[in-house]
Amino acid sequence: MSQQTERMKELSGRLREASRAYYQNDTEIMSNREYDALYDELVALEKETGIVLAGSPTVTVGYESLEQLPKERHEEPMLSLDKTKEVTELVSFAGDHDILLSWKMDGLTVVLTYQGGELAKAVTRGNGEVGEVITNNARVFQNIPLRISYPGELILRGEAIITYSEFERINEELGDADVRYKNPRNLCSGSVRQLNNEITANRHVRFYAFALVRADGVDFGNLRSRQFEWLREQGFETVEYYCVDAKQIPETVAAFEEKIQHYDIPSDGLVATYNDIAYGRSLGRTAKFPRDSIAFKWQDETRETTLREIEWSPSRTGLINPVAIFEPVELEGTTVSRASVHNLSILRGLKLGIGDTITVYKANMIIPQIAENLTGSDNVPVPDACPACGGATEIRRINDVETLYCTNERCSAKRIKAFALFVSRDAMNMEGLSEATLEKLIARGYIHTFADIFHLNHFRKEIVGMEGFGEKSYTNLTESIERARTTTLPRVVYALGIPNIGVANAKLLCRFFDYDLNRLRQASEEELASIEGLGEVIAGSVAGYFADEANAAAVDALIAELDIEKPQRGENAELFAGKTFVITGSVEHFANRSELKAFIEDRGGKVTGSVTKKTDYLINNDTASNSSKNKKARELQIPVLSEEEFLALASDGKGEDDNAD
Repeated sequence: MSQQTERMKELSGRLREASRAYYQNDTEIMSNREYDALYDELVALEKETGIVLAGSPTVTVGYESLEQLPKERHEEPMLSLDKTKEVTELVSFAGDHDILLSWKMDGLTVVLTYQGGELAKAVTRGNGEVGEVITNNARVFQNIPLRISYPGELILRGEAIITYSEFERINEELGDADVRYKNPRNLCSGSVRQLNNEITANRHVRFYAFALVRADGVDFGNLRSRQFEWLREQGFETVEYYCVDAKQIPETVAAFEEKIQHYDIPSDGLVATYNDIAYGRSLGRTAKFPRDSIAFKWQDETRETTLREIEWSPSRTGLINPVAIFEPVELEGTTVSRASVHNLSILRGLKLGIGDTITVYKANMIIPQIAENLTGSDNVPVPDACPACGGATEIRRINDVETLYCTNERCSAKRIKAFALFVSRDAMNMEGLSEATLEKLIARGYIHTFADIFHLNHFRKEIVGMEGFGEKSYTNLTESIERARTTTLPRVVYALGIPNIGVANAKLLCRFFDYDLNRLRQASEEELASIEGLGEVIAGSVAGYFADEANAAAVDALIAELDIEKPQRGENAELFAGKTFVITGSVEHFANRSELKAFIEDRGGKVTGSVTKKTDYLINNDTASNSSKNKKARELQIPVLSEEEFLALASDGKGEDDNAD
């Protein structure tokens, strides 16, 4: 890819990061001046190259929903590749010709068509003859150019993929999925074929070109390697490849095998293609395969081991997955001791039994799997009680696949999002408890209620021995938990996860009831509804939460673990009562806009994100700027204050900040 397009990628990334920090986290990582300069540089480069990359801050791709994905027949059938697992066959295939050796990526093949420099169409491979039109979704892929400099018709093929790191992140967040995705390919296929492209955008799908089909009028010198270079010049990311002769094939394959151990892009092998375009085409094709390419599949390294136990792992969806625990073995350079069995159908198909001799391997050299059961004793009992909550389980059959579910709606494993909120930064602020870690602790039965988190020291030995843990991680975790015991009431109220109660409303409630939790818990729905800024819906949520006996018992147990500090109420505690502020631009007297927001809220004020008729003040150090918020404030005759003017209005300054958190 050219230096210009690389610079465009860098600029887009920096600008997106700055916007995300500004609008989502209320923090500034660059000044307005720097942002504008980088934005102008990006615009100039896009005009100069004629390329606009996906995700560029200069364009907005709207989200859109479809009732169904239309079908379309490919101009030419998309054939599968013949396969081999022998390096010697690759050498024989090359003969006296140079070949391009590249990753065989494990995603969803997509055909892109550009006309007049614009993305015109995107179609999946489908059955090779007919695919689904996904143009709407392709526009929100992370890395394809929406506009290119080539004005003619360009048709290319590539692989839509989701990286392993994204796969893990998305699986952790799929709280409403019936079943977690088993591998990145399944997740990618479902993401690319969504009817709502906002879902596709949130899945961070990437596209890597692997074949150019048509680009009339461009001289590639009869070389596929030149086609790849040209595609990069147009702004596409291409599959990683090497041009090699027969003698170089063994060492190149070995290099790929070493790299895949830590490669973030799913791959199930390599593809060899003749670099000489004319020679490859002259070979024609069989009824099933083209003769100019061949796929190389990894030889799976397998090891024999002994099955020690089946661990039943409940998830937030109620699904309980069987996980095989076996004697540790070395596979592809790492020690493995566990593999997901996925569901009851696979468990029974393998006829697993404790003490059985099994063979294991790494699928795509990454994910541990059971290959074969050499004993077949078939004696693993299916639990009738959930290991997380003790609730009854039931076997469900969906599409001929049997799975085990917990039927208890209050199962702690189903409440993973609630526990994740409880430990989050604005709540109890406990470090070391990611959703993945929480899920493991809940699945093992260590956590049932919020209060249980403060007693994880009872399971010290087990936690230290957990995969990814150790003495240092355990120590850091328990120290963070101990620090969280001393907290403030707004943090606790927010941490409870009461519907419709965010950070601001938690502070509002605590101020109204003078930081007395008992008064808050006993408040009637009518009293709560009378609080300015709450309303009947939120009042109903709060009253209903505390009226629930199970919630009340959980709150009692939690409060017994905490030292809740009551803030000292200064004379300015209601200084901004009834006033609404909007904050924009950089700040100088506060660490960030979040700190300024807390300063206002601790004095009874409210901070919102947009200027409306209900806004009393806009705070912007650049009071004379022509920003959209400044213009709106002037139109509505709302005062625009600098920080100095705001602090003068506050009169007590920052020094008497009675922070109630």
